[in-house]
Amino acid sequence: MPRFMIRWAKKLIHQDYLNGFLCQDYQGVQFADECLKYLQISVQVEGLENIDLAGRYTFACNHPLGGADALALVKVMGGLFGENCRFPVNDFLMNIKAMSGMFIPVNKVGGQSRELALGMEAAFASEYQIGTFPAGKCSRKYNGVIQDREWGKSFITKSVQYKREVVPCWFSGHNSKRFYRWDRIGRLLGLKFPLAMVLLPDELYKARGTTIKMVIGKPIPYQTFDNSKKPMEWAAEVRRMVYEEHN
Repeated sequence: MPRFMIRWAKKLIHQDYLNGFLCQDYQGVQFADECLKYLQISVQVEGLENIDLAGRYTFACNHPLGGADALALVKVMGGLFGENCRFPVNDFLMNIKAMSGMFIPVNKVGGQSRELALGMEAAFASEYQIGTFPAGKCSRKYNGVIQDREWGKSFITKSVQYKREVVPCWFSGHNSKRFYRWDRIGRLLGLKFPLAMVLLPDELYKARGTTIKMVIGKPIPYQTFDNSKKPMEWAAEVRRMVYEEHN
């Protein structure tokens, strides 16, 4: 790459600013907590009284931001359960070594290998609390509305299989107009590479000094998700609950 492009890329991702935090030796939940402090991002939580610390849960959340909301989820769940939490993430995020011990690689950017699928099964079968963004990527603008795409069904099927209650969670916030514009351009051009993803470090940087609101809903018993609807329909129903209760 030409040097001017390298300089532009470093500026776009705020390399020096982010490295100022990454060079510190934080791990796990502490990493997420201290990162939010570094960014001066506050998290306001409602609904903590809905969680029984003796329960076994799948936290299913909307994903409006892509960075700050993920950090907030780790912080809140870590505050409740300590390091006894696991989070499915794509292979790109596995490069965050300080958090990799709490991550379940699912390789959403590429293919899904048998080994990774077995890792996911093991996590849901365990006593870990699972936090997930069923959309698989952060919200985009669809039909003029900023929202998640269709939620995947695996959080339903695995919660039923391993007898976990599903906790619907809602996060506030949105990214910049530029983010949604880049995403729209990428989709119009039919690009396989998620063009807007390049902007996520900049979106995280722009979120400095803001407050994120997280609302934790009442756990839904796994028996609710019976054969009266298909798993994808149940996933859509939980997604609808998350959005309708906060719009």
